[in-house]
Amino acid sequence: MFSTEPMSGLAMMLTLADSRLPVGGHVHSGGVEQAVADGVIVDADTLADYLRRRITTSGLVAASIAAAVVDDTLDVAAAQAETDARTPSAAARRASLAQGRGMLRLARRMFPDHDWTPHTGRTHLPVVCGSVGRASRLSGFHTALVLVYTTMSGSATAGQRLLALDPADVALVIAELGAECERIAAAAAVELADLSDPTLDVFAERHECRSMPLFMS
Repeated sequence: MFSTEPMSGLAMMLTLADSRLPVGGHVHSGGVEQAVADGVIVDADTLADYLRRRITTSGLVAASIAAAVVDDTLDVAAAQAETDARTPSAAARRASLAQGRGMLRLARRMFPDHDWTPHTGRTHLPVVCGSVGRASRLSGFHTALVLVYTTMSGSATAGQRLLALDPADVALVIAELGAECERIAAAAAVELADLSDPTLDVFAERHECRSMPLFMS
């Protein structure tokens, strides 16, 4: 039976960073599947380049929204609007909403006493993550760090599976990007970001048109 005792902020952060978290992240590649199909990612080095590109653009934007929710700069409705405005690709918006549903389902069980009524079945992932950060009393920085790290590590794992890469090589890529994740999280905690990467948007749209994709995004 799941305990209703409040979790510490550190425990919550470790839980969110766990790859087994049932939010559906394991079926989302974050554009990696299409990048592999298009020959942009071919090995561990090009995977690292893609991950850095993703976390410094869409990863930063998502993390800044989550941090703003934690710090009460944005309420849920405003955060939803800001996420929509900063996600040009309809396919990417749908992927965010799908993962948001999974996170919300878990959050309601982990924090049954928290008021989740502002959220619906169509809440973006970074918005839910921000509310989870508030419920667990994490700082905006730590919430942003968790979101950036999982954005990076989830896509890294997808690349490993798609290219049959040596897990040790991918682990090194993740470790080497750790400092970059912290830098991005620190920036995300300061103000909302409004960066965009048209290439990643194209990957998202092209992926949705694939006849038999292995990942949902």
